Amino acid sequence: MVTKSQKALFTAVKIGAFDLKHRIVLPALSRLRAHWPSANPSDLMRDYYSQRASEGGLLIAEATAIAPEARPYHAAPGIYSEEHVARWKQITDAVHAKGGLILLQLNHAGRSTSTAIGQVTPVTASVNESFLEDETIVVTTPDGLVRPSAHRALETDEVAGVVEQFRVAAANAQRAGFDGIELLAGQGHLIEQFLQNGSNKRTDVYGGPIENRVRFLVEIIEAVSTVWGSDRVGVRLSPSSTFNGMGDSDPRALFRHVAERLNDLDIAYLHVIEPRISGADTVDEEQDAVAASELGKVFQGPIIAAGGFTPATAEDAVASGLAKLIAIGRHFTSNPDLPHRIENDLALAHYDRSTFYGGDGHGYTNFPTYAESREAEQQPA
Repeated sequence: MVTKSQKALFTAVKIGAFDLKHRIVLPALSRLRAHWPSANPSDLMRDYYSQRASEGGLLIAEATAIAPEARPYHAAPGIYSEEHVARWKQITDAVHAKGGLILLQLNHAGRSTSTAIGQVTPVTASVNESFLEDETIVVTTPDGLVRPSAHRALETDEVAGVVEQFRVAAANAQRAGFDGIELLAGQGHLIEQFLQNGSNKRTDVYGGPIENRVRFLVEIIEAVSTVWGSDRVGVRLSPSSTFNGMGDSDPRALFRHVAERLNDLDIAYLHVIEPRISGADTVDEEQDAVAASELGKVFQGPIIAAGGFTPATAEDAVASGLAKLIAIGRHFTSNPDLPHRIENDLALAHYDRSTFYGGDGHGYTNFPTYAESREAEQQPA
């Protein structure tokens, strides 16, 4: 049995500009508690992130839209207005008050949205009719789940405008008090729609060979790094995932090239979702952490591994050098004091999948810490 003093998860680590006291990360989880239609972060969100903050621990706030048309879900937050900046500032202040660090994941849904949310035709790398024919792909709207709307391809001269939206959003995140940003380049959203040749059939400088398909991501990293410095920028990938209609003819070559290219940009970290997880679903619980292992042979910086980790497998992954940090999502939803519980070998509360996406504080902010639950048990009936 690993003792508290031996746990690799609880050794200090520096990734990019961030000095951390432990290696358990809250990954970006779309819990869909922002206000509609404003996309303003809510007081519930402030409470949620504050509850999960710990001294020297890293939180990555949920996928946040860089523009109104970039929203993937109707209750997802934004970072494109002054009100967004002010509301997020309340959240970052609450996290910092507990000694935690918090990054904001910037996102553009691309084709994976509906006109009921963004009010305009969704944009993507290339028009793909098979995506629209896939009945398993849905979007949450005020009227419930719907199929994504018909999309259009970005014109070459429009791409720079989207890159600028990312840069402005990065500046807004800085004004909101975040410690850095993460770019969502997975989960079938716009950046990944450019990366994979199943969704990118372009013939301009953003399509065709792998180096062209990676260009959009590189330009975004270069733009946001002018705001933050590259050592406060992370990138999240979901290699081999087919979520939101993704697919590539040679994913291994693609993602190895992405990792090699990221080396040149000196980013803070690479955040890798294991292929045993696709969207919110577990594909194979027994599968090894192959993505972090594969890309770790190429990417020279720190890797955060995510996807189906338990306290035991997280400890093994860090101790073996597979990853510098481990992102644990589902258990963090139901255990606001997750690092404390893991460090002290305390029982974990089970998560409530039915409350993952949308709703009120039930299944979101009402989970007690271990100490609170013990205190409640000791109260007289």
